[in-house]
Amino acid sequence: MIPLVDSDSNPQPGQIVLIKRGRDAGQYAIIIRLMDERFVFLADGDKKKFDRPKKKNIQHLQLLNYISPEVQSSLKETGRVTNGKLRFALAKYVNEFVYDMKKGESFNGERRCN
Repeated sequence: MIPLVDSDSNPQPGQIVLIKRGRDAGQYAIIIRLMDERFVFLADGDKKKFDRPKKKNIQHLQLLNYISPEVQSSLKETGRVTNGKLRFALAKYVNEFVYDMKKGESFNGERRCN
């Protein structure tokens, strides 16, 4: 089961986001902590590890309507999450949702005959 949230709601730990501004624009990351109503801390398990997360303005993010259950449960239970689990959650999201969206966009459900 895929936990979905309203993309216009407040950010939540474990939620996957698309970075819209800055040097990491176009990359996906996971919210690991809320700083206040304006800033969150992001990690991807690769370039930005859990121990040194990226502080990011919420206005520079696109909140996606998916929360990783593995990451969210780990953060609730221990307050920490492994970098491997972050990488796994992002890879799972990209493979399931982003790849399918791109595949569907290229043909719009129709076959092209050129």
